[in-house]
Amino acid sequence: MTSDPADLTAADYLEGAREMTAADRPYLAHLLAEEAAQRTPDPATAAGIRATFPDPTVTRKD
Repeated sequence: MTSDPADLTAADYLEGAREMTAADRPYLAHLLAEEAAQRTPDPATAAGIRATFPDPTVTRKD
């Protein structure tokens, strides 16, 4: 892992999102996945990332 965020790739952010999902941190997972999606040049792949890690504040049920 690098100390400069500019050096991180979409794959790095996606890996972090998976780790946050495993740690039951859905909002952090969503934020990391959103950054991964923004760094992904293919719109279809970016949409798949966003669908996999939806915003928990929108999908939460009381």
